[in-house]
Amino acid sequence: EGATTVAHKIDSQMVVLMDPCEDSDNVLRPALPQKIMYIFVGHEDVYVATTKNLIDGVIAGYNATVFAYGPTGAGKTYTMLGLDSEPGIYIRTLNDLFRAIEDSTEDLDCSVYMSYIEIYNEMIRDLLNPSSGYLELREDAKGEIRIAGITEFSTCNAKEIMALLTKGNKQRTQESTAANKTSSRSHAILQVTVKQKSLVKDINEEVRVGKLFMVDLAGTERASQTQNRGKRMKEGAHINRSLLALANCINALSEKGGKGAQFVNYRDSKLTRLLKDALGGNSRTVMITHISPASTNFEESRNTLVYADKAKNIRNKVKRNLMNVSYHLAQYTRIIADLRSEIDRLRAKIDQQSQEQQKGEKADIREIQGVLNLF
Repeated sequence: EGATTVAHKIDSQMVVLMDPCEDSDNVLRPALPQKIMYIFVGHEDVYVATTKNLIDGVIAGYNATVFAYGPTGAGKTYTMLGLDSEPGIYIRTLNDLFRAIEDSTEDLDCSVYMSYIEIYNEMIRDLLNPSSGYLELREDAKGEIRIAGITEFSTCNAKEIMALLTKGNKQRTQESTAANKTSSRSHAILQVTVKQKSLVKDINEEVRVGKLFMVDLAGTERASQTQNRGKRMKEGAHINRSLLALANCINALSEKGGKGAQFVNYRDSKLTRLLKDALGGNSRTVMITHISPASTNFEESRNTLVYADKAKNIRNKVKRNLMNVSYHLAQYTRIIADLRSEIDRLRAKIDQQSQEQQKGEKADIREIQGVLNLF
């Protein structure tokens, strides 16, 4: 395309974006500084810099989210999935997660569950059980968002979970566009739940649940760039709509507490409803931002970096997910006590009825004896 490089890495933390348009007389173009500098956490190994440190927290009972963000063709799916020779975030995280569970010195019974979905044209599909059709979002009594009918597989080792991941990826919707030969046409969300409880039975047993969400977002698209028509254009419109809702949430959350908007609208998209906790709730969240260094993608790169820069201002309040089983045991104890008192009351009633019946039978016998004496 004859494009030039406009994104320059200055050091491990600084990115400078150069505006390729030098026409200052173009009144239709908003005034922008010639150079825009952004400071981010950087590292040669993306996994080590972003995700590796979250694993211990998940095992300890904290929620964590990692999602890849950026325009189409910038390498999000490559970052999350990788290649056979160079595994991505998904595989390296799961390997290290099971390794950490096996190396744990705590005397705990550990269960790992996995689910894998995609949001395609604002419809939720189970990638591990595609025959279940499209699924609906539900809100439980605690206000948490649940996916009705989702399949959760219990796994005991990394090999099993890799097989499930491979199975799910084969079901994911991908198509070729002019901008990307393997364009993801949906947002994919992999959820891994780690549930742990003590092997030693105790009335005060504590259960901790840590959830890890890994999200591969579809990329923002321009129809002129992707040359999409018909079905592909409709897909692109749904992708852009959900990503706009995500950008609006990031905007509102970054301004929350200041002079900006206080209300965060998560209901504009199923993506933002599912990521509600990840964006502004109980989760340690990492955004891995992807951009293209080409001048033809300057606008997409600039917008992506603007929202990534705002995301740095979001502060989540995290807490451990601990469930005290003794509370449930106490509840069952009260139920058992109530049932026992009910049984005692019924027994007393039966005894009373049997005594009355015996008295009645004795009275009948006396009457019969009296009649016989007359003869």
